Parts: sequence; structure tokens; C-alpha cells
Amino acid sequence: MITGRDLAIWIASALLAAGVGWSRYAKWKTRDRLVREFAAMDPEHREKMLSRLNPKLALEIREQLMERYRIMS
Repeated sequence: MITGRDLAIWIASALLAAGVGWSRYAKWKTRDRLVREFAAMDPEHREKMLSRLNPKLALEIREQLMERYRIMS
């Protein structure tokens, strides 16, 4: 038998899981768009923009550029 408390816990857990999933999806979509924009830039401008970013983020973008587009910056 499911009580009101059990139902509330299940609903709260489902909402939390949906929120975590949505935020990961949004982060992935944003990163994908950013990588595509960097791939479209000329090499000089790309390197200038990458140097302005957070080093961890710049490394991730460089890795994606190499994996997906075979672009070495």
C-alpha cells in the first residue's frame, strides 16, 4: 500500500532526476554549439578566443575540435 508520504517522496525524486537530466542536456547542447562556432572560425581568431577562456573549458573545446573536426589549434 502506497501512503501519501511514499508518493511525495517518489514525486520529489522524479522531479529531482528530471532537473539533473535537463541541466546536463542543456550543458551538452551549449558545449556542442560552442564547438561548432569555434570550428567555423579562422585559426588565428579561434586561438585568440580560446586563450581568453577558462583553461579547463578551453582544453575540453580543443579536444572536441580534434575528435570531431580533426582541427588542431
